[in-house]
This record gives sequence, structure tokens and C-alpha cells, in this order.
Amino acid sequence: MLSIKVGIGYDVHALVAERSLILGGVEIPHERGLLGHSDADVLVHAIMDALLGALALGDIGGHFPDHDPKYRGISSLALLEHVMKLIESQGYRVGNLDSIVMAERPKIAPFISKMRFNLSRTMHIEEACVSVKATTTERLGFVGREEGIAAQAIVSLKKVEEE
Repeated sequence: MLSIKVGIGYDVHALVAERSLILGGVEIPHERGLLGHSDADVLVHAIMDALLGALALGDIGGHFPDHDPKYRGISSLALLEHVMKLIESQGYRVGNLDSIVMAERPKIAPFISKMRFNLSRTMHIEEACVSVKATTTERLGFVGREEGIAAQAIVSLKKVEEE
């Protein structure tokens, strides 16, 4: 069995009125938020898919189906805690996370420090091992038209016994 595994995740949510915009567990002031069954935190969803993918444990739709009422409005950080228990039960821990949020507006940079704090705490790793970046798509595509926000994440996992 490999001692280091890598996973990649990607997620997209539409921007809609009358929803809060939550990214990395941080509520960001904006006139619209992301549509979804949970709090629709697109960044955390991409991270969870990367974690699950690294150990071939399926995807977040399989673990947290959007038709299950117990997940309606739930914090994605709470779902990430559950995913971390799965990862740790398999004998792994997170080595590092690199992620990117793609949005034209609002500006994400002022909130990245708090996102990194939330993610590092929930994933049980040092903040120095958590990278969150933000970019625009230069007004191209659905992100550029401000119809939605996308996020991508890559994680490395290390076997605990081999440290």
C-alpha cells in the first residue's frame, strides 16, 4: 500500500439571491450566495471530494445525498469533520492542501486567512499546510458572467504509521 496518496476535487455552485455566501466556512458579504442543499460552500465541497478521492472512498454526493433532509442547510465544515474521521479511520492524515476559488466578485483575498484557519482546524493540520488562492476568469465563462463560483483542490495524504 502506498504511504502517500493524492486526490483532486472540483465543485461548482450557482449564485442566487437570498442565500448567504459561505466559502471556507467564512460568511462573505455579497448580494448573492451559492445555491445548494447544504450551505453550498463550494471550496469545502471541492476539498472533501479531493480527500475522498485520494482513498477511493467515492464522492460527497454518495456520502451526503442532496435528497437527505438531515443535510439541508448543514455547515460544510461539519461535513468535512465527518470526512476527516473517515480519512483518519483508514490510517491517513493530511499532508497538505492546495486550493483555488474562481470568482469574479466578491474579492476573496481579505477572507483567505480566516478560511485557512477554519480549514486547518477542521483538517487537523498546521495552517502552513493549507493554501487557499483566489482568481477570476477574466470575465470568461459562467464564473466571468457571475453566474456561479467554482473551486478546485488537491490534497496529499500520508499513512500515519510511516511517520
